[in-house]
Amino acid sequence: MSRDRGPRRLRRLDRSALVAASMTALSLTASGCVVVHGEREILPSATKAEAAKALQQFTAAYNEADKEYDSSLDADHVTGALGDIDAARLKASKAISPGGNAKHTPLKLSDVTYTIPKKAGWPRWFVADAAGNKFGSARWLLVFTRGGLEEPWEAAYLTLVAPDDVPKFKTDKDGWAEAVPANSTELAVPPGDLSKAYAGYLKDGGDTFAPGRHTSEWRADREKDAKRPGLVSQFIDEPLTEGDYAPVALRTTDGGAMVFFTTRYYEKRTAYAGTEVPSPGKAVEALTTGEIKQSLTMEIISNEVALDPKGSGKVEVIGRTQGLTSAKGE
Repeated sequence: MSRDRGPRRLRRLDRSALVAASMTALSLTASGCVVVHGEREILPSATKAEAAKALQQFTAAYNEADKEYDSSLDADHVTGALGDIDAARLKASKAISPGGNAKHTPLKLSDVTYTIPKKAGWPRWFVADAAGNKFGSARWLLVFTRGGLEEPWEAAYLTLVAPDDVPKFKTDKDGWAEAVPANSTELAVPPGDLSKAYAGYLKDGGDTFAPGRHTSEWRADREKDAKRPGLVSQFIDEPLTEGDYAPVALRTTDGGAMVFFTTRYYEKRTAYAGTEVPSPGKAVEALTTGEIKQSLTMEIISNEVALDPKGSGKVEVIGRTQGLTSAKGE
């Protein structure tokens, strides 16, 4: 998994307890029967014990998959952007090292904080914020989601951020956080629109996003790449907002929100006539169809985490994790 970060993302409830809390199937009163629909009740997305178990299961599966370079070993524990990035990384690594990861170092997560929102309906989700034994002091932010009681918890987002960039979240008297709706107009950009806004910014610029490693500096890097001697690079950015790529947002104490969202982009490298595209390396070649001659088009999935202020103001992208998922040579 390739990770680009600036200075600055693991199945079982006490089912009887959750069902009792979320679905009162029938209540007899003097006036008759009242049906309460669990999907309409505002409830914590998970218990803290369940969240801790989900993280433990994810970490164990992730380590097994990394050791063997076998995506089937953690497929039940990842989804969305993280699932795409992880599967492609393991596929490429397996092609290069069929015997597995000889340099495997188990991922260890510690000092974990779980932020669990109360919300109605499915999917339900929560955020785990942990210290890891890789990538220095960066905090590992993971979003776990599931679409129903019978489904497993899966990690959909993973971003790495600087410790000081993790905001404080608004919680009620019981410690439960607040989920911000995707269509909320209280924020500078509704969470559901951030993916499209970010893709547009990367193409055309603008003042929606604050300057930084994942905004102005990334645009500058692209401009440099586009002018490399003997090679032209073109970029196409697309929003991803449906299903397991849907954004999720947590209310922060300042009234804003921390939002996780996904984009996809394509980078096409074209060599001048009479020359060939330089070798992109074994990992890229392992995910490439066709023969790389004059052009190479790469598909990259990228998940971001941003601070979206209340009212007006600039959105600050504080973390980005991306990975190549496929490529085509021509």
